[in-house]
Amino acid sequence: MAKEKTIYICSECDNTEQNWLGRCPQCGKWNSFVESKITAKESGRSFRGDQREKRGVNLPQNLLKLKVEQELRYSSGISEMDKVLGGGIMRGGSTLIGGEPGIGKSTLLLQIISNSGAKKALYVSGEESAGQIKLRAERLELNLEKITVLCETRINKLIQIVTKEKYDLIVIDSIQTVVSEDAGPVAGTVNQIKYCSMELVDTTRYLGASLFLIGHVTKEGSLAGPKQIEHLVDTVLYFDQTETGVRIVRAVKNRFGSVDEIGVFTMTEKGLQPAVHPESFFLEKRETDNSGDIPAGVAAAAVFEGSRTFMVEIQALTVPAKSGYTRVYSDRVDTAKISRIAAILEKHIGLGFSDQDIYINVAGGIRLIEVGIELPLALALYSARTGKPLEKRLASAGELSLAGEVRRIGHLDKRVHTVGQMGFKRFLGPTTQNFHSASDVANKIYTSCTNIHEAVQFIFSDSPTAAN
Repeated sequence: MAKEKTIYICSECDNTEQNWLGRCPQCGKWNSFVESKITAKESGRSFRGDQREKRGVNLPQNLLKLKVEQELRYSSGISEMDKVLGGGIMRGGSTLIGGEPGIGKSTLLLQIISNSGAKKALYVSGEESAGQIKLRAERLELNLEKITVLCETRINKLIQIVTKEKYDLIVIDSIQTVVSEDAGPVAGTVNQIKYCSMELVDTTRYLGASLFLIGHVTKEGSLAGPKQIEHLVDTVLYFDQTETGVRIVRAVKNRFGSVDEIGVFTMTEKGLQPAVHPESFFLEKRETDNSGDIPAGVAAAAVFEGSRTFMVEIQALTVPAKSGYTRVYSDRVDTAKISRIAAILEKHIGLGFSDQDIYINVAGGIRLIEVGIELPLALALYSARTGKPLEKRLASAGELSLAGEVRRIGHLDKRVHTVGQMGFKRFLGPTTQNFHSASDVANKIYTSCTNIHEAVQFIFSDSPTAAN
């Protein structure tokens, strides 16, 4: 019989101590420690350790002699998802995907099981019955033969089944429902999530199976318990939804690919579908004749995400401040960046914003973080403040320094090539000697500028003057 060991676990933060304490040193709560017993075998042995010994991976290995399988990836069956994952699903890899309830996480992973190249897949549900999952799969017209459902939350039972059946793809929906008696009596605690995740990640890694863990988010929009296990998994994906209903999957960690890729989806009655022409998906469709001039305060920006360019519309509005101090309103562009760009315009153009409230929006609801949006943001602010609209078919990209210089940005040739393909007549960007685009169209539309004053003069063809 295994020897029992007593530990004390904080009921608030799951901090573990060898002795009872009146106050938790981690979260500061009083009388929060609960006694728990584990066996010496359970605390020191697990499937992970057994597999390491059997496979010899706990011994030093020379990389030159190490044999690695050639076909490590297979397609998820969804083009946008393959881009985000870095080319497809990695065998033996683990992926954590988080998002708000109802955003489509379960739907997306059911579609992946149905459409992917995995020969044998398992969908583990701790929140829905098998009948509910079947009804959803039928509504989405998925391949039911490829979907095996298991309604189980005990980690030991899960590992036994996974080890015996040798699945290629495993989905856990959700990791907060999985529980182990060794980690406490309550599911969803930090200690439970970390313990169960380590068991699942290591088990599937040594079995060569791909693992997807679904995680919930808090009211603040961050992963709750799963935030503690981001370092355990290979890939972390965030599932976000814009005001227009567009779903965006963004990689914030990827050991096997880029972290700058995003996948754009639309929700239909058949589930999540990749957006058609995602490069122009966030660009407002406007008339192309002379009567279809764009309004003041609108600028088109060429944003580079991962391996492709997206065209987005930045909208700016300035109004006299209604109180004693000015404010910046924006939830899609960092307010500190907006304030800095406004200060640059005020210093180098002479356009006053000290008595104005500034509103910034991005069409389609996508959040922009890269430095290339600073030049189009400055043009949108200038247009909004002066009431002068920009040219209809003008796009721009560039970084602004505090001295008003338009600085170089990455992947400029790809941005210009996409802008030319989409019918834009001009592209305004930084002066660069590294422009490698071979496209005649791209070379014809590109115009460089060295500073913000030169950019404003080029677009409006007159000396910039401050609005009254």
